Amino acid sequence: MRFILMCEAVINTAIGSLRKDPHQRGELLDEDLYGRPVTILEEKENGWSYIRTQYGYHGYVNNRELIRDHCLVSRWKKEFKKVVIHPFADILAAPNVRGALIITVCKGALLAVLDSPDPQGYVKVGLCNGDSGFIKEAFLGDYLTDFKVEKEDNLRYDIVQTAITYLGCQYRWGGKSPLGVDCSGLTFMAYQLNGVTIYRDASIEPGYPVRAISPENKKPADLLYFSGHVAIYLGDERYIHSTARNGSDGVVINSLNPKDILYREDLAQRLKEVGSIFP
Repeated sequence: MRFILMCEAVINTAIGSLRKDPHQRGELLDEDLYGRPVTILEEKENGWSYIRTQYGYHGYVNNRELIRDHCLVSRWKKEFKKVVIHPFADILAAPNVRGALIITVCKGALLAVLDSPDPQGYVKVGLCNGDSGFIKEAFLGDYLTDFKVEKEDNLRYDIVQTAITYLGCQYRWGGKSPLGVDCSGLTFMAYQLNGVTIYRDASIEPGYPVRAISPENKKPADLLYFSGHVAIYLGDERYIHSTARNGSDGVVINSLNPKDILYREDLAQRLKEVGSIFP
């Protein structure tokens, strides 16, 4: 049975799993990260909710992975937040290495910043359940929710560098974290961490900022759309992507150039279009 409602919630685990069906073995469609707001569209009586993410993706999430208390959600929306930029980061009960572990979050998580860092570099942060803890300030970056295309060269550079931080990460269908990421999860995170929300899947969709451009005009940070696959262009005909191909098994760099040792003929022949958010 489903109960129709629409209310706000927040992801309360390091990685919230969005599944095709409301059970633990349901196919993983996507992942959303700690502190990220979502909207509950329907609630099932078996402890699962059908949710919509901020970027328009839908799936079933176990209620144990959500903060649904209205007061906590409302307070969380008002907090000044930063985003975790380190692959993994421990939130500790005290500002030192011996502090008890509260939770480990990963790159892309949101945390409320409650104070200035101490001399050891620890900063007090708020959690979406109302608790607080401490994290190294160096593990946090600005929480960007928009972008400026007039700073095109800087933004292109930042997107590419963010994608490169995932090099070596294993391939995970539906994944979007350093524990495992799929092709569109990689491109989505490289853009989202720089304030740009693109479509979560391997296609150009109306309502998102990516538009098709001529392949001859591609530049670093533009998106390469293959049949059922997407990558980020690096320049010099090379691109970074997450692939399950045997021998790669994760985030690697390949090339469109047949003379390059990193050439992937199968993908070069499947290139459909190039997308860009830039003028």
